[in-house]
Amino acid sequence: MGKSSQWVVGLNPVASALEHDAEHVLEVLLEAGGRNPRIVEIEQQARRRDIEVRRVPAQALDGVAGGLRHQGAAARYAAARTWDEHELPALIEAAGGRALVLVLDGVQDPHNLGACLRSAAAAGATAVVIPKDKAVQLNATVRKTSAGAADTLPVFSVTNLSRTLRDLQKAGVWIHGLAGEAEASLYALDLKGNVALVMGSEGEGLRRLTRENCDSLVKIPMPGGFESLNVSVATGIVLFEAVRQRSR
Repeated sequence: MGKSSQWVVGLNPVASALEHDAEHVLEVLLEAGGRNPRIVEIEQQARRRDIEVRRVPAQALDGVAGGLRHQGAAARYAAARTWDEHELPALIEAAGGRALVLVLDGVQDPHNLGACLRSAAAAGATAVVIPKDKAVQLNATVRKTSAGAADTLPVFSVTNLSRTLRDLQKAGVWIHGLAGEAEASLYALDLKGNVALVMGSEGEGLRRLTRENCDSLVKIPMPGGFESLNVSVATGIVLFEAVRQRSR
């Protein structure tokens, strides 16, 4: 397998790749003798699109899955489109004053990144921004966890996150960072316009330069006494607060 292709494993990710990005699916591997109706459906779906399907032993699927649970299905496809950060302003403009950008400052766990992408797609986010350094990138685990969101959502991996935040501000986007020690509440924000919501890493939260480039820092009120939430849970909360406000 070359650098220009990668494996996605699991029934839902493979089905999603066929549904949303079939033109980039290069081949599908299915477990020989597998009778799961979903496997049969995936095979039929792939063949209708003239995509090569091979029935292989479970050991072959184990080999491409890299330790992930493949459920008898894997797909090799051309790497997802790489979004250039210079394309971000055009997406903001096209959103017509209602851009919703999720910025993840150094998320390390691929399961967390995948879950954040899934929430962002469900919330109708315009784009997701992640740094290239000291953060997990779009690997097979992320794609599996995102349940197809990584295939359809514009994800920008940027060299300099602080510069990107400044560019967003120049494009008319308000930058709000989530920090547990902040005084202001998330629920006091106006999230109806062009907004970027910035989430920190699992261990350290927002980095200093990231904080300095935010227009405000807010927290999620937690009357139960906990100091913090898992980043993917917190991301879902803040995104759908924006959805709630925008649906009024």
